[in-house]
Amino acid sequence: MSEKIPAETDRQMLYDPSERRIRSFVTRAGRLSTAQARALETLGPVYCLPFQKTPLQFDTAFERPAPTILEIGTGMGETTATIAALLSDKNFLGVEVHTPGVGSLLKLIGEKSLSNLRLIQHDAVEVVRDMIAPASLTGIHIFFPDPWHKARHNKRRLIQGPFVELLTSRLMVGGYLHCATDWQDYAERMLEVLGAEPMLKNSEQSYAARPDYRPTTKFENRGLKLGHGVWDLVFIRTT
Repeated sequence: MSEKIPAETDRQMLYDPSERRIRSFVTRAGRLSTAQARALETLGPVYCLPFQKTPLQFDTAFERPAPTILEIGTGMGETTATIAALLSDKNFLGVEVHTPGVGSLLKLIGEKSLSNLRLIQHDAVEVVRDMIAPASLTGIHIFFPDPWHKARHNKRRLIQGPFVELLTSRLMVGGYLHCATDWQDYAERMLEVLGAEPMLKNSEQSYAARPDYRPTTKFENRGLKLGHGVWDLVFIRTT
């Protein structure tokens, strides 16, 4: 069993008084494995970008011009790394707040020799608002965000009208927003919220088939075997 190192994360208030808004996440006090800590130390300076309040220059950050896809909530990184390896002609910018997840994805970047992936460890709303220029993204991925399934917590869900409007403004015309969830109630709410955004059009009549580029995770496969559903939604910016 590998040595465990405490992650340098503290539990964070959902309500940030400096921003006067409800956050959609809690920074859990996870623990870093030795490999994750090593990846943070050795690969973090190369692949992690600091938060800034000015738009990121993608060509400079990735050291090449290429279509750029934003992924919000990379988790432990397996899906992100798999897609980045499959779509090597595209740049991928991942946003994740949890340190063990960032360390895990950095480790995968090293193992897979991925040069088209960069990470930002910061709140996604602030990253999209301050670091992503309007009409600059080819795509946005949001896979299995926290469903906040209690009714009183729904206001903390990431997919809300104002944030969808902000996300859409960062997509170029023809760009796509791809969400996936394994909670039917959240899927129905996503369909409603995305459908209400006038600059977006659903690529299907309702839910989409899972695109080939999105791999199934071990937890998703386990749920599918138990009869649990998974819902993908792919919307396109039209104007």
